[in-house]
Amino acid sequence: MIKVNPQAISKETIDTWFASWEALQKAIHQAHEMRSSEAKALMEQGIAHYEQLLLDSATEKATADAEFELYPINGRERLAFIKAKPGQYACYRQLDELYKETKKRAARLRITQ
Repeated sequence: MIKVNPQAISKETIDTWFASWEALQKAIHQAHEMRSSEAKALMEQGIAHYEQLLLDSATEKATADAEFELYPINGRERLAFIKAKPGQYACYRQLDELYKETKKRAARLRITQ
């Protein structure tokens, strides 16, 4: 398991990551509401953003398919599900939940370190 770097999950750093996600999340939601084909491309950006968050929070170099301490419960499997069909609305909802749970996990890890 790839351990988390405590400095990489500081409140300020995490808030910056999630502010960026919230802007992207709104665009994805709107694309799904309009049934736009743009939703898939936006989701791919969101997935890449989430994977970069994991990589940047790690204490060592890793690939995006590694097991990270920052993952919430079943995070790796859920991300694989999302990556399999990024254009689906269910995957968008799952990615949004994954972000929310990762933010909570980062807060718990900050307290315990």
